[in-house]
This record gives sequence, C-alpha cells and structure tokens, in this order.
Amino acid sequence: MSENYVDVGNKTAQAIECVDLTGKRVGLFVTCLVNTMRPSVGFAALELLEQAGCSVEVPEHQSCCGQPAFNSGDDEGTRQIASETIMQFESFDYVIVPSGSCAGMIIKNFADLFEEQPEWQIRAQDLADKTYELLSFLVDVCNFVPKGVELEGSYTYHDSCSGYRSLGVYEQPRKMLAEVSGLEHKPLHGHSECCGFGGTFCVKYSDISDAIVEEKAENVLDTHADFLLGGDMGCLMNMAGKLNREGHKDIKALHTAEVLAGMATEILGGKHASK
Repeated sequence: MSENYVDVGNKTAQAIECVDLTGKRVGLFVTCLVNTMRPSVGFAALELLEQAGCSVEVPEHQSCCGQPAFNSGDDEGTRQIASETIMQFESFDYVIVPSGSCAGMIIKNFADLFEEQPEWQIRAQDLADKTYELLSFLVDVCNFVPKGVELEGSYTYHDSCSGYRSLGVYEQPRKMLAEVSGLEHKPLHGHSECCGFGGTFCVKYSDISDAIVEEKAENVLDTHADFLLGGDMGCLMNMAGKLNREGHKDIKALHTAEVLAGMATEILGGKHASK
C-alpha cells in the first residue's frame, strides 16, 4: 500500500499534504445537534482550529446540512437546504464540520442532488471539495498536535459510520488523543459498528435502533473506561442516553474536540480533567 494512504478496515483514505493556511478563510459549520444540544463542541472546534493557525468565521445564517430530509426521500426539500448551505459557505477556502455525518452529507451527496441543474452542481462540488471533518482536517491538513492537555482516566472510542466508512476518520483522533497526558486508551469491541442512531432511523425503526444501541452499550461497559469519546454528537447522545437509562452514569460521553480543547474540566463539573 502506498505511504500516502492509511488503512481503515475496508475504507482507504488518501492522506492530504499539509498546506500553508496563512491568509486562508475557514468557515465553521456548527451542525444542528451541536448548536441545539451541545454548543461546547462548537466552541471546542473553534478553539482547536485557532490553535492550529486558522482564521475562523461562523456564518450567522447557516442551517441544517439537509440530511434528515435527504434520508426521508425529500429531494426537493434537501436541495433547498443544500443551496442555502452552498451560498453561506462557498466563499471560504475551507469548510470544517465537527461531525462525520454532516460532513459526509456535504461531501458525498450535495453534488448528486443537482444532477439536472449543472450550475448548482458545480457549486455543490466546489463546496464538497473544500469541506472536511474537523478531526481529519486538524491532522491531515494542519498537522496539528495538541499541547499541554491533561485528562486523568481511560477512554474508549466509537467510530461513527459516516466518519469511518465514508471519510476515513480513524487514526486522526487517536493520534491527537495519544498526546493527552494521563489518558489511557481501552479498545472498544465493535468500535466501527453502528450505534443505532442513524438520524431518522432511530425514529422510524425504534425497536431495531434500541437493540443495536443496547449491544453497543454492553461493549462500552465491558471496557471499564471512564470516558466514551467520538466525533459525532448523534452517536454520542444515543449511546449516552442508553447508558443513563440503564443506570450507568459513571462513564461520561464527550466529543473528542472537547477533550482536545481542554474543556473537560468545565463540562464534567471540575472533575477529571485540566489544561
């Protein structure tokens, strides 16, 4: 295998040569779940990007990536949402998303939505070509190494379906987490298997979703880790919700960006972590 590629199971992702970010404009796509349920992930993403030397802007009128409508078969509705996203972000040099799922929607699906609208398809593909999942961008493009971050305890890691299979996000978060002082990695059995969230899937097929997340929760508990980390809020919320409902409140779910930005102290109420 070429040294320019990393093996992630059945997904091979091309490594990106690090570039000079001087003068480059970076747009942060916050995502609906982060904005509504966990704003700290957005602030962590902003902090990490600025530490990596990026000049970051957050468009005020950004909205959803359109994935719920897309998964429900509403192509016209998705196109309307996608066109707004394109207009909000196409002026940036890079668009960064703290979610493999939302990034994957833009990168893999936007252009196909506009097959009968060539001008919009070109704009959609241009946006896709400069959109990156946060953790992969930090490592593959910025060559970022976190400094001075501490977190006492152990973690296990869930690789989300979209990030892992579609975008090749695997080594990048582990590489950065290896630089966090005091943090031990405990491998998760079935680390890349679906957690059962799947956006609208968990609503349409709730019984199947619950059975999937129950197995995932058992695998997480088997690690005896202190923290459950990942790169997608949908997955983390689904797994944390199941663990809490079953009475397992000791293991704390955190987005990887929150840990790398040294925000775990505040999030966990002053316990475990420091920077």
